[in-house]
Formats: sequence, structure tokens, C-alpha cells
Amino acid sequence: MKRIFAFWYDFIVGDDWRVAVGVIVALAMTYVISATAKPAWWVLPVAVAILLPWSLWRARAGAHPADPTSERTKSSPGGERLSEPRSDAD
Repeated sequence: MKRIFAFWYDFIVGDDWRVAVGVIVALAMTYVISATAKPAWWVLPVAVAILLPWSLWRARAGAHPADPTSERTKSSPGGERLSEPRSDAD
């Protein structure tokens, strides 16, 4: 059961929980708006248009320090750093 939960958590949340929360909020908004007479088709495209660039900007800006593909956080199998943190003095 734990492995099933872990799979779905990783599949839905992935690397950025903020995007997952944004999608859930957009789906909830779509549901609420669809219960009215107003059209709700526009909510998800707007959410994607906001969440995708925001997520890419955060990834580009280095907001994910635990990213294993980042040069600053790469380590050898023994746990020691392979590259030293960059400094502006160099």
C-alpha cells in the first residue's frame, strides 16, 4: 500500500508541490464555476499559462537547491561534494 501511495504522490506532486496545488485549485475553481451558468472552460488554460512559466522561472532561478542534476548539489556515492560552491570573487 505504501508503494502505491508513493507512486501516486510522486506522479501527482512530482518535483514541485506548488504546481500540484495550483492545478488542484484550478480544478476546484473549474468545478465551482461549472455549477453556475457561467462558462468554465477558460480556467485550466489560464492556470497552465500562469503555472508553467512560473515553474520554469523558479527552476531557472535555482529555487530547487535539492535538485540532483544541479552542479552545486552533485555528490559522489560516498556523499562528498564533487564541485565546490561558486563564489563571485573568482
